[in-house]
Amino acid sequence: MRTMENLQRAKGFTLVELILALFVGGLLMSAIYFTMISGQKSSVGVERKVAAQQDVRAALEILAMELSMASYNPTYQMGPWVKGPSVPSASGDCVVGGNPANRGIQEATGTSITVEMDIGENGTIGGADENEVIRYDYDAAEQHITRSTNCGTTQPFLGAASSAAVGTRTVRVINSSVGINNGPTEGVPAIFRYYESNGNELFPGTKAADIPNIRRIDIALAVETEEEDPSTKAHRQMIYSTSVLVRNHAVD
Repeated sequence: MRTMENLQRAKGFTLVELILALFVGGLLMSAIYFTMISGQKSSVGVERKVAAQQDVRAALEILAMELSMASYNPTYQMGPWVKGPSVPSASGDCVVGGNPANRGIQEATGTSITVEMDIGENGTIGGADENEVIRYDYDAAEQHITRSTNCGTTQPFLGAASSAAVGTRTVRVINSSVGINNGPTEGVPAIFRYYESNGNELFPGTKAADIPNIRRIDIALAVETEEEDPSTKAHRQMIYSTSVLVRNHAVD
């Protein structure tokens, strides 16, 4: 039989000790939970940033590649260039008889550019099966860039219309928001800048009659992620740029 002394030594925890242990355990579990949630949010933010970077870099590479082909004319035809509508139509037809002096750059502004190339090497431009007339246009209101081929219907290229469903784009093009200048005019969103062989800027800022003298095109894209970063509750902003030499445009 246990003596009274043995029974006193075998007593358990007091209610105060149990409550204190539960409180400390709860604090530890809460700390572990919030650490895990923070890590998950950070991981999601990194994944979204990487996806946005991949989209912008891919778009920039396509832009540079296609602009570099401007005025490609392997058969040296005198007048294969065509003139497309200012707003590409759904018909896909291009008007024959573009400005011969402008060759394969029939439109060049700070927010839009139309380039032409005879990739079919048949002496004509705008074949139905060949994307030989390509137009890029920046819509500052919708914060996206569109692309059309052979004067056809515009298609989303980078970003999408702001009225589109959430999650249909990874970035918004925000050149207008960050105030990239267009020549001497403040606040105009310049995506494209044009230079002659000696490095002098032609336009935006001067006159479109200088299109035949274009030898280099600079592209600048200011973008922000469509969704907010889970950790900072802010949109991540990034700027990408590249330069394109239009060698074929220098060949008469």
